[in-house]
Amino acid sequence: MTSQTWRDAVIAYIRKEAQPEDKFGHQPRLYALTRQIAEGGAYDDDVLFAAAWMHDLGVFLGHRPADPAKLAGWDHVPYTIAQSQQLLSAWGFPPEKLPAVAEAMRTHQARDEAVLPEAIVLRDADILEQLGAIGALRALVKVGRDTRYATYSDVLPVLQRALEELPGKLRLPRTRELAVSRIAALEALLIAIRSEAGSLLY
Repeated sequence: MTSQTWRDAVIAYIRKEAQPEDKFGHQPRLYALTRQIAEGGAYDDDVLFAAAWMHDLGVFLGHRPADPAKLAGWDHVPYTIAQSQQLLSAWGFPPEKLPAVAEAMRTHQARDEAVLPEAIVLRDADILEQLGAIGALRALVKVGRDTRYATYSDVLPVLQRALEELPGKLRLPRTRELAVSRIAALEALLIAIRSEAGSLLY
């Protein structure tokens, strides 16, 4: 199987499995960000592609627990790694690169300490996706749909924490450059929301 064939299989699978439907956009944007960050560097694009597209499989409806109590304690990463290893193997992904994909997935979150070069790129890209207008959209769409965020006032602290904490977690100079406009956009949005709504946001 050629590289393009397994990549097509990955995209088709995620397009089908990404539920709710708005979850799909995160994957192509994340991969595009990894390409921007990694440009000119010695990174394995097969690893970046597979990890970026498959890393959130365990957060999709149908893959995560439906029971709210079980969902509250759900760690999607081990599930995602296990499923991805099986699926990628079946689609013809180079077997010698599977450990690197698993490691990139294992350390893709802001709280993790990524070591592998591709893992650092993926983690930085995932942090960028939580900043700026896109970060705000991804958070605000959860209002009323995610039991943690019944109102806009519930999700605003999430965006504020992202603004305060995430930029300092970026590892690569290129990512810090890309983050500047996103940080400014998110800060401006939060200022505007508070200015317009005051204590009446709900």
